[in-house]
Amino acid sequence: MGLTGSIDIFHAVAGLLVGTLVGLTGVGGGSLMTPLLVLLFGVSAKTAVGTDLLFAAITKIAGSAVHGSRETVEWKIVKRMALGSIPAALLTLLVLAWVGKVGKSTEHVILISLACLLALTSLAVIGRKWLFRHAHERHAARSPEREIGGTVLLGALIGFAVSISSVGAGAIGVTVLLVLYPKLPVARIVGSDIAHAVPLALIAGTGHWIMGDVNGTLLTNLLIGSIPGVVVGSYLSSHAPDKVLQPLLAAVLAVSSWQLFVKATTPEKVKVDVIAPAKAAER
Repeated sequence: MGLTGSIDIFHAVAGLLVGTLVGLTGVGGGSLMTPLLVLLFGVSAKTAVGTDLLFAAITKIAGSAVHGSRETVEWKIVKRMALGSIPAALLTLLVLAWVGKVGKSTEHVILISLACLLALTSLAVIGRKWLFRHAHERHAARSPEREIGGTVLLGALIGFAVSISSVGAGAIGVTVLLVLYPKLPVARIVGSDIAHAVPLALIAGTGHWIMGDVNGTLLTNLLIGSIPGVVVGSYLSSHAPDKVLQPLLAAVLAVSSWQLFVKATTPEKVKVDVIAPAKAAER
């Protein structure tokens, strides 16, 4: 079967929508796509995580190229985050390869925690003016060492979260960077977060690919839509004012929070109950 025979328009459209949101807000690669694959398309959780990591890496390569060309990337932030995220991702992947997949109960706690974090972040983005004033008052007393340390620690947290669930590079990154660097416009926060996510997602995605958790056909279909989407979204992000990006970012974070909560609370036994009557009929 040729390439055209394996193209799924619904997967491509999903990739287009998520890619556009990634370019605009930096959020959506994992926090939207992974729940979307699991809940809407019925992809297994481990395949969704592995495929989504490489999807996010390749999509954000295109997005970071646009943000870089429009000078909306703060490279010092990217380097600081990578100092924490890359070692954390490698260590997490080694542990996963050694002890096996994360248990259902642990994954449940992680997803619920991330959902709560995204909901709070959505509210924080809406009240960013107050957040800016509060952070600005403390910024003068904050030493450069604490700022650097906080950014490296943020990277380590993202490296761990992304390697386990594929979620966190955009959601957690944009959230904390808004607090650590309150003077930066949203477009530069988004651009820096997208650029940092590229090597992290490549490393984590390659690790999951080695463990057999990547669906190549699904990945191709998603990229067909996401690459043009992220280019358009990144271009619009560098032109859009904060008064436009802030409510959009808040809305995306709120939807991501809801999707993660639904994923975490959807019982696996539902699938078994649907299949069980068919098996009974066969007997």
